[in-house]
Amino acid sequence: MKIYLAAPIQAEIFKQMNGTYPNEGGGFLLGTQGDGQIHVSDVIQIENTFAAEEQFHRYAMSPQDWARLEDEADARGLTLVGYYHSHPDSPAVPSIYDRDHALPNFTYIITSVQSGPKSVEQRVWQLRPDRGQFDEGELIIT
Repeated sequence: MKIYLAAPIQAEIFKQMNGTYPNEGGGFLLGTQGDGQIHVSDVIQIENTFAAEEQFHRYAMSPQDWARLEDEADARGLTLVGYYHSHPDSPAVPSIYDRDHALPNFTYIITSVQSGPKSVEQRVWQLRPDRGQFDEGELIIT
């Protein structure tokens, strides 16, 4: 799996995730996919709806946000190709919680944000169909 992300879009994700530190932040990846490649065209940040006292290590969005973004992507001729979120003061590696709440065949970009705040690492993942583990993809910045 190869994920193509334009440098300005990556910079926007970093800006958003630095802005939510020390809590987790996130949103949706809109783009196109086919032949084992995903091209991210836009990112849309979504408010973290997890309980305030848990937002330092959990991120959630409402089902209404999901439905709204699916409609918006369709209207723009795009699809929801994935989801992005931050791991404050932790590596850009999926947690057990991430695995338990992920969808197979959906792309997950995780950004590690360290004190500063500063985004220091970004990696991309996809959950296997059997939900047993994530496989790392190749993130290509264009």
